[in-house]
Amino acid sequence: MAKQSAGLLMYRLRSQTLEVLLVHPGGPFWRKRDLGVWTIPKGLVEAGEDLFHTACREFTEETSLIPQAPFLELPEIKQSSKRVKAWAFEGDCDPTQVFSNKFTMEWPPKSGQMQEFPEVDRAAWFLPAAAKRHMLKAQLPLLDSLRTQLRALHLQLE
Repeated sequence: MAKQSAGLLMYRLRSQTLEVLLVHPGGPFWRKRDLGVWTIPKGLVEAGEDLFHTACREFTEETSLIPQAPFLELPEIKQSSKRVKAWAFEGDCDPTQVFSNKFTMEWPPKSGQMQEFPEVDRAAWFLPAAAKRHMLKAQLPLLDSLRTQLRALHLQLE
């Protein structure tokens, strides 16, 4: 059975130009990778936990930011071995001030040494064209849905 994750996509509009906030995964496996690995802040749903509650909790854990209503529901996507349910909301932040919780793992492998790494090592605002290059391919429908919904609200996006 596929695992379930939930997350939030924060966006901002500057002079009718859409930008989305994406995060880069922390840890040694992702250190030298850039294109195709950025993601929305998200995480696994715990047993019995509400999807939206998980999305908000994970967003805060991975960015140190508090999401604010209103929210736009985005479609559920399939990402490798898990399903991801997401929502979008409008907000703003200085991405250099974003910080996340940490995790511990054995590094280097089979060394017996435990090291701590941030779950997210950086965040950045992206225009849609750049976001499409940097995001995980499986998450691109989230960006497309956000753009469609904003246009439906009669927002003129560049």
